[in-house]
Amino acid sequence: MRRLVIAPIVVVLGIVALVATPLAFLIFLALIALVPRHIRALRVVWLAFVYLVWDAAVLVALFLLWIASGFGWKLRAPAFRRAHYGLAGLALRVLFWVFGSSLRLKIETAQADAREEAYASVASVFSTGIPLIVASRHAGPGDSFILIHVLLNAAHRMPRIVLAQKLQWDAAIDAMLSRIPSRFIAPAGFGPGKTGGGSAVEAEIGDLARGMAADDALVIFPEGGNFTTRRRRSRIDRLRGAGREEMAERAEALTHVMAPHPGGVHAALCASDSDVVFVAHTGLERLVTLGDIWQALPMDKRITMRAWRVPRAEVPEGLDAQAAWLFDWFARIDRWIEAHSDPEPGNPHTTG
Repeated sequence: MRRLVIAPIVVVLGIVALVATPLAFLIFLALIALVPRHIRALRVVWLAFVYLVWDAAVLVALFLLWIASGFGWKLRAPAFRRAHYGLAGLALRVLFWVFGSSLRLKIETAQADAREEAYASVASVFSTGIPLIVASRHAGPGDSFILIHVLLNAAHRMPRIVLAQKLQWDAAIDAMLSRIPSRFIAPAGFGPGKTGGGSAVEAEIGDLARGMAADDALVIFPEGGNFTTRRRRSRIDRLRGAGREEMAERAEALTHVMAPHPGGVHAALCASDSDVVFVAHTGLERLVTLGDIWQALPMDKRITMRAWRVPRAEVPEGLDAQAAWLFDWFARIDRWIEAHSDPEPGNPHTTG
């Protein structure tokens, strides 16, 4: 249904939007940066228009690649895989150019510590030569898009992506990621009962990590979902309910991130001889609900990213040791976010 119904509808709507509203397109393009903050509806309409046209354009490009591959015959060949990564990189550059200027977003990278001069830039942290497992915090709208944008367009990596099943309802994302190595999974959930995750998902992640080349990078979000206070509390309660009191106490000490799931990272490490990169970012975490995003428009945000690379030789062996190590790293990410979050009146978890 997604491929045969939703994708054509998106393409038709995108064409209609372009054909029926060329004058509106030019007016929006010329005036969007001048729209006052309180006229949010106009900005939302503009962004919805851009995303619809972007989605449709990506679907058309994917259809042309399918024809060029011999109607799907060579679609899995290395040349066409690289072509799809090239298309994804171009599409994200366009999307971030438009959204960045419209929302007044600026993406910056934090400086490395003096003792880490070998990885002084994001590009050097992600430098090719050995496959990577990229474990990132998950908070705020679009942070996964930002990370993939950096990997494709700054680091020139070919990401293999682990992401939630619900994103398959975006026609372009569904079609694109069905042609490059990726897994849509059902996360473990945050309620009292287990709704996903488990050994089946870990096996899928292991399969995805297997056979990575020197310029590949597996992207995983160990928290299993965007950070919210409710989800953080649910994760702690589930750890405590499972009798893992020590892990629950460690999770309670984390204020900006949730307790990570170690199983997926462990499966990826077992399947590949990869370095690990941990990614932190700040600037989007207070945008949790649609109401938060609405009130923030235009966002006027500075998104700061920080990455640390761990050589494989420094990664411990065994699930339990890796679980403790992963908690240590998320505690470090939590401290970094605390130190780099912009101050907000009444928020006890920010510093100047």
